[in-house]
Amino acid sequence: MNECFEKTVRELAQLGSNHYEYIPQPNCSLPDVDVLAEVVQLCREVVFPGYFGRSLMNNRTSLFHIGVKTERIFQLLSRQTDTATAETFVAFLPELKRMMNLDVKAVFDDDPAADSYEEVIFSYPAIKAIMNYRIAHQLLSEGVTIIPRIITEMAHSETGIDIHPGAQIGEYFSIDHGTGVVIGETCIIGSHVRLYQGVTLGSKNFKYDEHGNILNLPRHPILEDYVTVYSNASILGRITIGHHSVIGGNIWQTTSLPPYSRILQGKTITASFEDGGGI
Repeated sequence: MNECFEKTVRELAQLGSNHYEYIPQPNCSLPDVDVLAEVVQLCREVVFPGYFGRSLMNNRTSLFHIGVKTERIFQLLSRQTDTATAETFVAFLPELKRMMNLDVKAVFDDDPAADSYEEVIFSYPAIKAIMNYRIAHQLLSEGVTIIPRIITEMAHSETGIDIHPGAQIGEYFSIDHGTGVVIGETCIIGSHVRLYQGVTLGSKNFKYDEHGNILNLPRHPILEDYVTVYSNASILGRITIGHHSVIGGNIWQTTSLPPYSRILQGKTITASFEDGGGI
């Protein structure tokens, strides 16, 4: 048993063999997922003060509580990235609050089943996914690697909404229901855009260099302002959907559309046959 145990450990410890050479040796600078989860939670608490966390916040104590939490965000991010990145991110928090409040309004305005803004903030998966995305996108824009993808995947695993941190998404953005939504890395989405569950904003094909490596080129769609995409539609490739367009459910769209387009499924033809008639 001891010999088997030692052999197994030696094999697991191999770092330079041909089988494992593409996996880098870990080092102390790798992200801490638990710390990043705390950063995201703290961001929720300062963006929506009084909604999350257990602090007894009121008008007299809000500055204190928000100050403590903002300082904690800075400390944690400094350890995961660096001081300059943490400072820039902290300075971004008021803009995050502005955009998230608009996203909450967009989700509420687009859903007659929503009874209140509080309900949207507390319980709608879209708000969780969009907020994680906006945090991750900011960090990515500051040159941070790995961490942004971890943050968006946290929301993906909880909500089923997969938004790549590299996507560019404007304000007043809403996702209804949300399960199965996929937004690719090079997507550009304007303001006042609404998506429903199962929508894919994906790539159609890839281009390769002379060595067979995939080129990271713009390959996902552009949705201009005031576009609505209904459930299970797939919009693929570097195409542009013009502003104020509507894409119906279950549509497969691979060509650009001008503004004010309305793309719907073809109507089915139904007929009834009695006693063999019409056959």
